Amino acid sequence: MKIKGTKISIIGAGYVGSTTAFTLMASGLASEIVIVDIDKKKAEGEAMDLSHGVSFVSPVDIRAGDYKDTTDSAIIIITAGAAQKPGETRLDMINRNYAIFKYIIPEIVKYNPNSILLVVSNPVDILSYITYQLSGFPPERVIGSGTVLDTSRLRYILSQDFNIDARNIHTYIMGEHGDSEIATWSLTSVAGMQLNDYCNTVCMSCNDSYRKKTVEDVRNAGYEVIDRKGSTYYAVALAIRRIVEAILRDENSILTVSSLLKGEYEISDIYMGIPSIVGSNGVKKVLEIPLNQEETFALKTSAETLKSTLTNSGIKLF
Repeated sequence: MKIKGTKISIIGAGYVGSTTAFTLMASGLASEIVIVDIDKKKAEGEAMDLSHGVSFVSPVDIRAGDYKDTTDSAIIIITAGAAQKPGETRLDMINRNYAIFKYIIPEIVKYNPNSILLVVSNPVDILSYITYQLSGFPPERVIGSGTVLDTSRLRYILSQDFNIDARNIHTYIMGEHGDSEIATWSLTSVAGMQLNDYCNTVCMSCNDSYRKKTVEDVRNAGYEVIDRKGSTYYAVALAIRRIVEAILRDENSILTVSSLLKGEYEISDIYMGIPSIVGSNGVKKVLEIPLNQEETFALKTSAETLKSTLTNSGIKLF
């Protein structure tokens, strides 16, 4: 399915932003991609490099520009921000990136009052909430990349252990995109079988210690990549492409994007990675899926972690 006349802008020409531009270019989802960065020469260089390959993909115009050049974008993808350093948690980055967002969000809104804003910068849940407050947009049009990547990491690890296609594993990582995220083991299934039932068929143990280690591996996956190569960008760019695809094709796909909670799971006024129906208007519905008691408690704890971090940061919002 070819998308015509679709403009997407990317704020930030760092590793994540430029890789996202490449991924979207190769996907054929956009007819126009605008890259904006405070380092204009860097943005120009990325746009030039990508443009030299347009004869190999569906027609697309790729260029660097200023905020005015993003006018009438269907989606604005925000990857700008301070890079996460080895040993630094995502929540450690909040104040540095808030200072950046105070400038860029009003500029985006000035030229794109009807766009969908997709926040990728970390800490993504808190910055999604800040973007929602600063933009004045309805919450369905402010989305964070949430735990879409974390869910993929969990499915990958399980696929390696089970020796099956990751696409045949159904599960979610929910909550903070970070150290307090949770795995929905009570809902994890393979071929219609619950996790323990499937494990019994492949003669392996999926006991508590296995589950605990697996969740730790998911939580630490980003840190492990950063420790080895300095940053993560390939997998997150693919996660962004998946969210963009769901929006532009009005798929009504269920993705664990960072969405505003309004009482679901008895949690309110915070963004977190929650299974949500994603389509042309952004988040069409936040789903309240049946978690067990332990998972519900852990999700509420994750929400409190995010809220207390925002409170302790000293950031004053409306």
